[in-house]
Amino acid sequence: MTDVFFSSWGGEIVDNRGKEPENYEKIKGIALPSQFAGKEDIRALIGWYGIVLRSRDVNIVDLCRAYITAVQSESCGKCFTCRVGTMVLADTLTKICRGNGDEGDIDALVRVAEVIREGSKCNLGQTGPIPLLDAVKLFAEDFKRAVQDKKPILEGNYHYKLTAPCMDACPIHLDIPRYVESIKEGKFEESLNTIVEKLPLPGVVGRVCVRPCEMHCRRTILDEPISIKYLKRFVADDNLKKKKKVSFKQTPSEKTGKVAIIGAGPAGLACAYHLALKGHTVTIYERFGEPGGMAAMGIPDYRLPRNILGFEVEQIQKMGVAIKYNTVVGKDIKLSDIEKESEAIFIGIGAQASTAMGVEGEDKGYGGFIPGIEYLQKINVGVDPYPEGKKVVVVGGGNVAIDCVRSSFRIGKEDVNLVYRRTKREMPADHVEIKDAEEENVTFHYLTNPKKILTREGMVIGVECIRMELGEPDESGRRRPVPVEGSEFVIDCDILVPAIGQAIDLGLLEGKSGDNVKTTRKSTLVVDEFTMQTSNPRIFSAGDCVTGPSALINACAGGKRAAVNIDCFINGKRLEATDDDYFDRLFNDVKVFDPREKIGFLGGRKMLHLPMLPPEERKQTFAEVEKGYHFLEAKAEADRCLRCYRVGMIAV
Repeated sequence: MTDVFFSSWGGEIVDNRGKEPENYEKIKGIALPSQFAGKEDIRALIGWYGIVLRSRDVNIVDLCRAYITAVQSESCGKCFTCRVGTMVLADTLTKICRGNGDEGDIDALVRVAEVIREGSKCNLGQTGPIPLLDAVKLFAEDFKRAVQDKKPILEGNYHYKLTAPCMDACPIHLDIPRYVESIKEGKFEESLNTIVEKLPLPGVVGRVCVRPCEMHCRRTILDEPISIKYLKRFVADDNLKKKKKVSFKQTPSEKTGKVAIIGAGPAGLACAYHLALKGHTVTIYERFGEPGGMAAMGIPDYRLPRNILGFEVEQIQKMGVAIKYNTVVGKDIKLSDIEKESEAIFIGIGAQASTAMGVEGEDKGYGGFIPGIEYLQKINVGVDPYPEGKKVVVVGGGNVAIDCVRSSFRIGKEDVNLVYRRTKREMPADHVEIKDAEEENVTFHYLTNPKKILTREGMVIGVECIRMELGEPDESGRRRPVPVEGSEFVIDCDILVPAIGQAIDLGLLEGKSGDNVKTTRKSTLVVDEFTMQTSNPRIFSAGDCVTGPSALINACAGGKRAAVNIDCFINGKRLEATDDDYFDRLFNDVKVFDPREKIGFLGGRKMLHLPMLPPEERKQTFAEVEKGYHFLEAKAEADRCLRCYRVGMIAV
């Protein structure tokens, strides 16, 4: 950045005071956007890593006052040095800004700030004083002047947000440090209540989440991330064992109405849950005979047992949400008819169609040629998709492909292969799932691509493949696979399963209602990024039908966001982005997690991994392959959390 005249962010001091703007030294290590919301220019940033000043009109003393006051308001109170120390700092800075400062106040600020940094048990206290210490040292004259002049300082305009690297990375922004600490303290019900404030499917997400939070866990810098995912599973399972009703906090809106939801998958269920909390009457239309959408039909039972999903959906139904099963919108009932009966509609259909490979013969209806989604759906309802076959080749590198190969063993297939055109490093599937598949003796063929389906009498008997090599990067940033001329070879098989991608079927859009909904070339719905509203004001959408195939937790987050805005729509409120939305965008630029950070703790306490059934045993069963934590194990794992809360504030 070339428009910043001072920065101490990340401990790197860049001081352009006294220089002309054209001679400013460029700020590295941070990208601060120019605007926050609307026409609000970002004039300064203060937070866990220091200070960034863009406007000379920002009063550094008042900036510190506002920031420390925010830190003090977020202190949990469990740590004496943070609770009392931040109060002393906030009171002292307020006194100075009111023109009542004393000569000894500045030294007192430094002494107390250093005590808080050294004596606090969590990251809020450890990082909170950093920018204040930077300011007092590097803007000493400003602080002296504020004390000596005895004049009130005009308060600036600020916005702040409490975050943590894990919270920021979580699409639905669960308060992870809070629910983990509750487990550490043995308050399992309290932990679950923290989770269900935002997420109605803790047992589901606690099993199949792709763990973006763990990838941004500061503990990773020391040894391994804490097991955020499985701690979530632990409290959900603990509640299921005790058969306790989850305590949902309902806060009905002033005006409530009827909302129709299409699809009982993660997006639809999350939307229904948050609308029910507001008192709205919700009806879900689901094409299958059970809830869960692709979570039920696309994820095998060994990863997500049906009873877990069923129990959590049952909790949502007990809130008054009705689900009409075996109802295909656009066939059994028209979207326009649903719109007549509802104040608003939410579309949350999943990516339930398969993408074509582009190989000759895949549209001929050969016996043994089965698209990946169809293959999994049949297996998940207890049907062998092709009993005659024993040798399987699955094409693809995502989680659907991995589920297909691992499920194949479990329905008695003897020879299971996975063909992927790039290397293992480029595979988009969860690396844990890849490792499990390797242990179960799936044969991986990397840098390999199918070229021709081999058949006899209308039946698949093999697939001709060609070796690939990686060339220049493509649009995804990954190196483009290029065929190696003359490297063709054959893999014998009687079942060929393409699992290279998923597609959206938007056949439900018809008539005036559907015609008013804009779509993309990839057959996804166009929505406002903040409100999830489509071009038809009464229709909202989230999940795979907006993003394309994505993680389950992303669908839950989109469903929650849509519910908030549907509630505003029914109550006649303006639909617009919130400060939280703008902070999400800001923190996407100003990274909350820094993998190069020097933490200052000793590591050596690695993650407590869940015990698994031996590979040869687990590949023969659809029973859940991982056992959950014992409560003592859960408490020990939770104790590894560094509680990385921190406050970010901007002056606008």
